[in-house]
Amino acid sequence: MDPISIARALHVIAIVHWIGGVTMVTLVLLPGMIRHVPAEKRLALFEMIEGRFAFQARISTLIAGLTGFYMTHDLGAWYRFAEPGFWWMHAMVAVWAIFTFVLFVAEPLFLHRWFHERASRDPEATFRLAQRMHVLLLTVSLVTVGTSVLGAHGAL
Repeated sequence: MDPISIARALHVIAIVHWIGGVTMVTLVLLPGMIRHVPAEKRLALFEMIEGRFAFQARISTLIAGLTGFYMTHDLGAWYRFAEPGFWWMHAMVAVWAIFTFVLFVAEPLFLHRWFHERASRDPEATFRLAQRMHVLLLTVSLVTVGTSVLGAHGAL
């Protein structure tokens, strides 16, 4: 099996894990917690569950970034970033960059602390905000995944 096929498979697996996890948090975990977990217990439960996923998401985004870079380099596809028809490649990099920034920079440096402090004061509003932000990120991610698959297969 050639290295590009292995890279492509790892890339898809990483994205399925990463965006699948975002889907689970957005559509199952947050709504369930908002509806069924008392406000005073919500923060501890959320931090325990999402903390475990954040570690996994860091690994998945790292694998997605490394394999994406490898495939772009190995296939000599850098020129695509200069062509408007390959806008979906920019979208993939943008989504990856947003999540990478949040997971590796914002969350450890300030976002975790800010969320914890805000949720301790006003759990209802904080979790509603978290839900809205997750919906936004999930929507952008799914549109990007869909258009990227179409673009990679020549449908755009």
